[in-house]
Amino acid sequence: MKRLISCCIASLLAAALAPVASAAEQAPTPRKIPAEMQARVIVKFKADSSAMRALSAASGSSAQAAPQQAQTLSQRLGLALTDGHALTARSQVVKASGLSSAELAARLSALSDVEYAVPDGRRRAFAAPDDPLYAGGPSVSPTVGQWYLRASTASVVSAINAETAWGITTGSSSVVVAVLDTGIRPDHPELVNKLLPGYDFVSDAATANDGNGRDSDPSDPGDWITSAEDASGTFAGCGAEGSSWHGTQTAGLVGASTNNGSGMASIGRDVKVLPVRVLGKCGGDDSDIIAAMRWAAGFTVSGVTKNANPAKVLSLSLGGEGTCSQAYKDAMTELTAAGVVVVAAAGNDGLAVNVPANCPGVVGVAGVRHSGTKVGFSSLGPELTIAAPAGNCVNTSGACLYPILTTTNTGSTTPLASAYTDSANPSLGTSFSTPLVAGTLGLMFSANPSLTPAQAIGVLKSTARAFPSTGAGAGVAACKAPSATAQSAECYCTTTTCGAGLLDAGAAVTAVAQVVARIDAGSSRTTAGSSITLDGSGSSAPAGHAITGYQWTLTAGSGIASFTSATNAATATVATTATGSFTASLTVTDDTAAQATTTASVAVSAVSTPRLPPAPPAATSSDGGGGALGWPWLAGLLAAVLALQRASRVRHRVMRR
Repeated sequence: MKRLISCCIASLLAAALAPVASAAEQAPTPRKIPAEMQARVIVKFKADSSAMRALSAASGSSAQAAPQQAQTLSQRLGLALTDGHALTARSQVVKASGLSSAELAARLSALSDVEYAVPDGRRRAFAAPDDPLYAGGPSVSPTVGQWYLRASTASVVSAINAETAWGITTGSSSVVVAVLDTGIRPDHPELVNKLLPGYDFVSDAATANDGNGRDSDPSDPGDWITSAEDASGTFAGCGAEGSSWHGTQTAGLVGASTNNGSGMASIGRDVKVLPVRVLGKCGGDDSDIIAAMRWAAGFTVSGVTKNANPAKVLSLSLGGEGTCSQAYKDAMTELTAAGVVVVAAAGNDGLAVNVPANCPGVVGVAGVRHSGTKVGFSSLGPELTIAAPAGNCVNTSGACLYPILTTTNTGSTTPLASAYTDSANPSLGTSFSTPLVAGTLGLMFSANPSLTPAQAIGVLKSTARAFPSTGAGAGVAACKAPSATAQSAECYCTTTTCGAGLLDAGAAVTAVAQVVARIDAGSSRTTAGSSITLDGSGSSAPAGHAITGYQWTLTAGSGIASFTSATNAATATVATTATGSFTASLTVTDDTAAQATTTASVAVSAVSTPRLPPAPPAATSSDGGGGALGWPWLAGLLAAVLALQRASRVRHRVMRR
């Protein structure tokens, strides 16, 4: 059974005694997955299958019962199967012992009732405000502070230009970014006032490490692995390590309290953070992650209270090798249709893009160094959307020079004190590139709530800065397509290996936040001699601003149309006098004097004249003497018939008395 791994980890490889070239810098320690102890498969049943018909009949038409079909499947396969939790109304987890997840999936897929069956893979975490840690300096560590949020310069090429974005919006509290990770430390002062009620989706009690399975507490109890656990049992082969506090680190980058005179700044600033726990000791399962994705977006998940604060953006700093399963594809289809954007880390193995970052519709994020080149450990490939800072140390001894500073906890096992990562305890990995992109999307939706996922992703890509192709020093080559051999050295990114370019938060927010002029004409056609009302009230200004002026003009067709109302209001009426077409232009102005213009064209046709039926032919006669009956004669005949009917009704009434 596969397990998905978190895209970064704070612990580092042992430091070398002497500085080395940047291509061999410190990197996140790869996290392993345990040996498969039990087969776990996600099964989706066909809508018209006997299993679904039986479930519908048993539950009644008014209820949407969760599928629990292990007993039925056991009888068909001759295997001892047990039910896991349900993902949707037609999908669930099925478990078995004595065979692999791949083998069980293959046998289930052969059943006529099954739409698909895929292994339930395991994933793991990858590893100018007044906030003092933002600025950096000799008195803080790292000296460079939060370099990754600043404007791009020759010394920090990949910095994301956050201050320009903050000049437009500091985020809206109505925009929710969900962080699907190891959970959070809710007592960290940077997060206390930023968290919404979340949920713990880790269903396996041992993995959860909090005494139970799923519950409403997304707190991170710690995910440490002891040497004894690594040697045998459930977590054998995971690798002995201390607690990562990975979710607290990624959540801080998205939405730590900012401009409060304390601690650090976050890219999302005033957006709200929805903590969703999907990883525990040695990672988490696909089924839990997918269920959490759906819940975070506002969908109903069996056995879980509905999320009252649906997220617009999901940040997943986790993954694992493999291809995108149909279960993930189904979830992405649902989420995209609901207007939700999913952001996921590329991975830290220098190989092909991990699941779920390689799934269609997901914003896959590569990791780059301060110089804009691919950081050695970042995975790469054509599935990626964009690149963002992942942290890099340049050296393998002494203080890390360019870490990603963020929130954490000092506990090596259970939680102790709130703290920040720094040069001595650096955060490195595509796990930290991902929340920078997710937080930027939060700002974009704050500035323009009407954005669709496709529009938002398109703007991220179109506003990205070009990757550098020089300046990294001797021996640095262009990145190549992923292969079986890891590309662990620094390389120059290309648009087929690292995405569209370097994240530019300022440019992305600016692009979506400009004043937008809109005209609603109701119809693109009217008739000559009539009037039509043009409505510009759908025009919009950036968040925090308002439209203050409207100006209507006719740019074409003034010979057949003219305004009959004021031309400086939200609506305007145009009267037409002849056929043809006219074009109206609307310019709107906001309270910063920013303007936008749009046009609408209306076709004017002639008034249609109703067509009357033809008159009946005149009466004629023939030489044979019979001839046709004329209209006067027929009218007289009809009158006589009606008179007889009235007389008959009178007689009937008399007879009944």
